[in-house]
Amino acid sequence: MSPKALFSLIIVGLLAIGGMQFFFTVHQTEQAIVLQFGEAKEVIQKPGLKTKIPFIQNIVYIDKRLLDLDSVPEEVIASDQERYIVDAFARFQIVDPLKYFQTVNNEANARQRLSRFLNSNLRRVLGGVSSNDIVSGQRADLMNLIEDGVNSEADSAGLGIAIRDVRIRRVDLPQANSEAIYNRMRSERQQQASQFRAEGEEKAQLIRAAAERQKTVLLARAREEGQIKRGEGDAFRNAIFACAFGADPDFFSFYRSMQAYEQAFNSDDTTMVLSPNSRFFQFFGNSAGMSEAPDDSAKPTGAVKSNDPRCSADGSYDLAEIDFLAASAAVIEDVAPLPEAPAQE
Repeated sequence: MSPKALFSLIIVGLLAIGGMQFFFTVHQTEQAIVLQFGEAKEVIQKPGLKTKIPFIQNIVYIDKRLLDLDSVPEEVIASDQERYIVDAFARFQIVDPLKYFQTVNNEANARQRLSRFLNSNLRRVLGGVSSNDIVSGQRADLMNLIEDGVNSEADSAGLGIAIRDVRIRRVDLPQANSEAIYNRMRSERQQQASQFRAEGEEKAQLIRAAAERQKTVLLARAREEGQIKRGEGDAFRNAIFACAFGADPDFFSFYRSMQAYEQAFNSDDTTMVLSPNSRFFQFFGNSAGMSEAPDDSAKPTGAVKSNDPRCSADGSYDLAEIDFLAASAAVIEDVAPLPEAPAQE
């Protein structure tokens, strides 16, 4: 390469380097401050291609977008002495780059100053209201008050920063308070459950007692009706027996003696000590029921007629007018109903 061409390349390179030092670009998300020997000469907030004096002036770029500020959760005591852990955040914007550069110089220092302002206003605003206002619908108004307070302190400090929004992310109870409230709620629920069980057991006892009483009344009336029906049946049976056996007393005496023999001699180990002339053995001598030496006074004298109008002379009993279904039907009066179970709420 000839010396002339080399010289031309050097000249072009120097011009390119000089051009790069002479021009700079401001992005639409940024704003710039032109410094000359550490002193601010110009503030540029509009994007585009700008010029500067090479090697004498330098550029400081500052973000002009909304920036997030996350604070550490703080313990706040409300006006009713309730303690809460409040987690809040804010969004801020650098509106005056020169003041910003002169007071805090960078985002780290700005976030540190704004965090102190945010925490102090959280304690001031939330400490002046009750716990119900913090956890209820008053939270939006409280966040606006906190935002105004942080903006006021930032303006007084000349930070060149505007707080655009403050939000309370979460409000929690301290761990010790949460456990105490949980234990209290559990005790209340256990007490309420015990009360419900006791009331249910009381209702169950009342229902069981009423059911037992109803059962006792029903059984007693059923037994009463049964005894009455058995008595009426026995009366019909005795009337029929009296009518039938009154027509032939000898047969009646023989039949009853046979029944007595069956019941007396039913067991193999039965031992009876009686006189041979006892009337119990009257049918052992002969089928007429008399001993070998007959005694006319001992012989049955004749049939004893029944006075029942249904009894006929030949010993038959008229059952045509007797309604046995109606006579055997149970007549049980209504009893008190069982108490109803309490409705579930």
